[in-house]
This record gives sequence, C-alpha cells and structure tokens, in this order.
Amino acid sequence: MDRIILGNDEFEGENNAYVLHEGDSLALVDTGIATTDVRDDLREGLAEYGYEFADVDDIVLTHFHPDHAGLAGEVQSESDATVYVHEADAPLVEGDEAATAALDERRREYLEAWGIPAAKREELLDVVTAVTGLSETHPTVTPIENGDTLEVGGLTLEAVHAPGHALGLCWFEIVGRNEAFVGDVILPVYTPNVGGADVRVERPLETYLETLRALADRDYDRVWPGHRDPIEEPTERALTIIDHHRDRTERVVAALEEHGPADPWTVSAELFGELEGIHIVHGPGEAFAHLDHLVHEGVASVEDGQYRLVDGDADLESVVPTAEPN
Repeated sequence: MDRIILGNDEFEGENNAYVLHEGDSLALVDTGIATTDVRDDLREGLAEYGYEFADVDDIVLTHFHPDHAGLAGEVQSESDATVYVHEADAPLVEGDEAATAALDERRREYLEAWGIPAAKREELLDVVTAVTGLSETHPTVTPIENGDTLEVGGLTLEAVHAPGHALGLCWFEIVGRNEAFVGDVILPVYTPNVGGADVRVERPLETYLETLRALADRDYDRVWPGHRDPIEEPTERALTIIDHHRDRTERVVAALEEHGPADPWTVSAELFGELEGIHIVHGPGEAFAHLDHLVHEGVASVEDGQYRLVDGDADLESVVPTAEPN
C-alpha cells in the first residue's frame, strides 16, 4: 500500500489517494478532484509505482465529495475499473440529474433558512457550481452497504457506514490489520465539517458524534485519512473531536445568551467571523448542526428560523458528554 499526495487547494487541501497493489490487482482509495494539477499528480504518482490509469482494477470511494471522487469517472473510462461507494452517495457520484437537483434544491432551502444574505448565497452557489462542474466524466458505480467486504488490491476491506460529514461516508477497515482508510471521518488537523458539508444528513451533530464513538470503539492502531498525514492515535483523535464539539456547543450557547434569538448565520459569525467561498455553507451549517442538537436536547427552541435558549441552565455534559476512552 502506498499514498499519493495530491496538491489540492480546495476544501481541506492535500488530498490523499491510496494505491493498493499487494497482489495481482491494482486499486485506488479515493481519486482526488478533477483539476488539471491533481489529475497530473495522480498520473505521476501512479507512474512512480509503474502504473497508469488503464491499469486500475478497482476504485473505492469514501464518499461523494468532489475532492475525493472527482477523477473516478476519468480513471474508469481508461481502465474499466469497478467503482465502489456507499449506496446513499452512489447517485451523486454517477451524476444522476434527479439526485443532483434534489441536493441543490435542499441546499438552497437551507441557505435561505439559515439567514445567509442573498449576495453570500450567490457567491457560495457559484463556488459549488464551479467545483461540481469539474468532473465531466462520471463513473458507473457499484453501490455498497455497511458490512460489505471488498477484495481489492490484494487486501480485504470491510465497509463501515460512518455518516455525519456526508450521508454515505464510509471508512474501510483493512481486514487482518488494525488499520482503516477513514476518508473524512477524522482528520489530523481540521475537524470535518458537519451540517454544511452534506445537507442531506438528519440530526447532523448527533449522527457524527455516534460515528466518532463507533470509530473510537474500534481502537485502531493507525488510520489513513483523506487529507494529510496518517493518524497514529486515532482513538485519541476521535475523542478529541468529540470534546471539540462540546466546547463548540458551549460557544453556541454563549452566542444565544448574548444575542437572544438568532439564526445560524448570526451564530456562525460569532464562531468563525467573516466567511468566503465554500465556508459560506460550512460555517452556518456547523452552527445549525449545534443549534439543531440543542433543540432536540431541550436546551433551545426554534421559531421562524430564530433559535433561543429555553429558561434554565443548560446541562452541557448531558448534551455532549465528555469523551472518555473505553
């Protein structure tokens, strides 16, 4: 197994594509975004191991986001590789018009409901259109489900559905090793966005916290993320991200205490300041994820898009319990 570092400037930066070639077959885990520079990075990276796009037998995608799945169609068109992704994300990876339109409509509804100014909404939608339009060739996908096993690149991978950052996000456990490819479940530097990264996810914060606890329970020795370097203590990292979200919940509560009724855009400004580009959806999406969680936990209420605290002190320990290793 080897790693190709892709010089991507979009989203979290420094995407990884993993080359699995421990047997007679060749597989990739994620492909990177469909820009000229990243396409060249992937071709040159494969060439270092004596391969080209045409040699790829299988492509395993952690989720649908363009910085992970963007080049899958081009690689498949040259190789006839089988492309695997969770069934929830499969239509989007295939470029299904109905699924893409439904996601776009839902995103627009949320952007307005979150109180994002019209000019900022248009700026964000221009970015989304530009990024999603990079992939001119979409693959034919083989959908997978939680628990499916794949024999690819000389390894056996078990798919573990891990929604939160994306509805169809999966990590792939390397059977026989205490390691996994985790995509954007956890990252070594950033905390993966919840709420804005995929507006299809219901109860985004609670869903993501459950995924983090499930990953911590596996207690892997090492995991291979979708961005940047391997994570040598993944359980600790997952628990750290849980605690990060508890701290962020405290900041959201403080923002509501200061401003009274507020929409996610207002709360986002308190958390992140001025936002540009893709962060126009990530910031208020993250704020919404926390506000939505507070409503479901009985700490806040919402009316006409405005969130307010319920009378009484919030027991944040019960809202987002402090992470403890097993």
